[in-house]
Amino acid sequence: MATDLIELKNLGKTSVQWLNAVGIKTLEQLHDVGSVAAYCKVRDRGFKVSKVLLYALEGALIGAHWNDLDSDYKARLLEAVENSLPPP
Repeated sequence: MATDLIELKNLGKTSVQWLNAVGIKTLEQLHDVGSVAAYCKVRDRGFKVSKVLLYALEGALIGAHWNDLDSDYKARLLEAVENSLPPP
């Protein structure tokens, strides 16, 4: 399993830099924090993010391309962000 964030599906140089800026530097740390909290940390740090980052983070954790997440799954992730709940 990849331990370097750049090796994960969906994550590129910019998203990895954002994660590093909020203290998430490894896959283990990303797993511990979760996609919703990681997204919120990046957003709250002031980076201009879109919901695609949220989907990309979740996809990276489950090994799926973000666009392959079904619409209900994406809606639950967005709801979790809005309610500050853990991901589905």
